[in-house]
Amino acid sequence: MSGTNNQPVTGDEPTGNEPIRFDTKIAVLLREDLEPWQRLNVTAFLVSGLGSTLPEVVGEPYEDADGVSYLPMFRQPVLIFEGTKETLTAAHTRALSRALPRSLFTADLFTTGNDRDNRAAVRAVPTAQLDLVGLAVYGPRNGVDKVLKGARMHP
Repeated sequence: MSGTNNQPVTGDEPTGNEPIRFDTKIAVLLREDLEPWQRLNVTAFLVSGLGSTLPEVVGEPYEDADGVSYLPMFRQPVLIFEGTKETLTAAHTRALSRALPRSLFTADLFTTGNDRDNRAAVRAVPTAQLDLVGLAVYGPRNGVDKVLKGARMHP
């Protein structure tokens, strides 16, 4: 990554007040017909997959002024998009073709209640027939932008 002065940015934040620019993007794409509770649930599940397998997306632990510790979170914003079922299917295909790290949520997962059954529900359906309701993707900004073509920012 590079900072605003074309200086490399490592896992450490630059000193001073200069803005931090990320060369990568974390994005979530939700199907536009989801209920509000479903949008929140799907988003939480999708981003948990990225944070658990891509250590570079997670920052340092937090601590308040009294010294109470808190878990680390993503070191960059998560952008939320929405689109039609067709937009989601096309984005999934593009994410696969670019081999970008991704997580998915299918409509079947609303009927399961645990990780074992979630994985079995996804495993039972061929890739082209997945009833996608959410997709999270991480990678270079331009690659993620191409995956999300046709999606719009979530209001």
